Amino acid sequence: AEPAVPQGLLRLARRSGQLNLAGRGLSHVPEHVWRINLDTPEEAQQNLSFGAADRWWEQTDLTKLILASNKLQSLSEDVQLLPALTVLDDNLKISRNSIHNKLRSLPEELLQLPRLRSLLVQHNELSQLPEGLGQLLSLEELDVSNNQLTAIPTSFALLVNLVRLNLACNQLKELPADLSAMKSLRQLDCTKNYLETVPPKLATMASLEQLYLRKNKLRSLPELPSCKLLKELHAGENQIEILNAENLKQLSSLCVLELRDNKIKAVPEEITVLQKLERLDLANNDISTQELLKYLRSKIQDDGPGPSEEPPVTAMTLPSQSKVNIHAITTLKLLEYSDKQAADIPEAVFDAVGATPVATVNFSKNQLREIPPRLVELKDSVCDVSLGFNKISCISSELCLLQKLTHLDLRNNVLTALPEEMEALKRLHTINLAFNRFKVFPSVLYRLPALETILLSNNQVGSIDPVQLKGLDKLGTLDLQNNDLLQVPPELGNCENLRSLLLEGNPFRTPRAAVLAKGTAAVLEYLRSRIPS
Repeated sequence: AEPAVPQGLLRLARRSGQLNLAGRGLSHVPEHVWRINLDTPEEAQQNLSFGAADRWWEQTDLTKLILASNKLQSLSEDVQLLPALTVLDDNLKISRNSIHNKLRSLPEELLQLPRLRSLLVQHNELSQLPEGLGQLLSLEELDVSNNQLTAIPTSFALLVNLVRLNLACNQLKELPADLSAMKSLRQLDCTKNYLETVPPKLATMASLEQLYLRKNKLRSLPELPSCKLLKELHAGENQIEILNAENLKQLSSLCVLELRDNKIKAVPEEITVLQKLERLDLANNDISTQELLKYLRSKIQDDGPGPSEEPPVTAMTLPSQSKVNIHAITTLKLLEYSDKQAADIPEAVFDAVGATPVATVNFSKNQLREIPPRLVELKDSVCDVSLGFNKISCISSELCLLQKLTHLDLRNNVLTALPEEMEALKRLHTINLAFNRFKVFPSVLYRLPALETILLSNNQVGSIDPVQLKGLDKLGTLDLQNNDLLQVPPELGNCENLRSLLLEGNPFRTPRAAVLAKGTAAVLEYLRSRIPS
């Protein structure tokens, strides 16, 4: 039988105006919930004497209804019986491992909630949004991420009070130019779609502060001349080849420019005009060392001394034994000491940092046997650490204090385990552990909710836990090639957010190579078909 909503909860909701029905296993919302402000409550019909707190005729209109993590497949048109609703939360806010709802459409009646300020319907199966959504003029926050949307209604242009719009993880090939009418929009997330361009009109969105375009099919950075307040532009994992100098010059407030995993070959000198830039991420592009040196030299000449002054001690004129690139530290926020075959990192490297907020550390291709202890000095700013191609056999607790870490590269070391303390790295979204000596999947990874990419190829991992993996609902890439998996658990097919699952080179018999060759979606579907019913 359908679980009932306890009377005590309804009584509380009449007083507070808020009703939390998250995680109750509901396949539909009981009618008396929609009618909570219309019907005479049960207790009133029992002729009890009321205390002052329980006078049902003095009840508060319901303004907040949380339906997260149930089994809803549709929302009843009775939602219109709650005209005072300002927050309708139908997403996963409660626990990471519970079931998302599976709404396939939004009822037209939702459009008759003029006071609705927050509509959260991520992780459903919506393939389209009602054209009339633009009538919700009070809306300030709209999250439709992780659905199956292929288009955005043009009426979105009417949502002039919208501050946050999340369109991530859908199937959008383009954005309507009319979005530019959203004059209050501060945060726009279009991560993981199929966008090839961004409409030039979006450049007029004067309030925009954060723009996420990661994991699309962009070939160039969008032109954003009027976005004077834009602080963060995330455009990693696209196909950008050229950075247009003019486009960059206009972004005067930019603090974060994230362009990793593109095909950029050159860095325009105009990037040095971005005075507020704190983090520039160009990892995994096609920029040659020559190109970077040219850029650094040009920078030194710009800041060069007059004819009678002493030349400054900069990156190119430092005494050779110190090998610390001061310029890279101050301009690129990069601390690099790589490819030196060094057994430890010289103190001078850390001393050179001073008060600079270093964002990226590259100590790869050395002979390090442990995590450099002084790395902890950078904990307030560092987000990207590369320690690949060393001889590190265990991770010290210092690394676990770098709580801003988003990228960690430990490939080609001799690690066999990760410490449980790494659970503190709540922002970590990419970890590369390829070519180590792991025999078991490091269990701490299951407890890092922000993880998007786990690279664990060329180890000796023998098994994985599909139930715990499903809890990582942001995980899009899992590379387990060339390990010792004797079987692939069918329940792995339930990890439907995986865009890239790589299993080649393991000793398991099924799925066969022909299935693997069809790609991730086919493999997941095959696995789901083998789950015992």
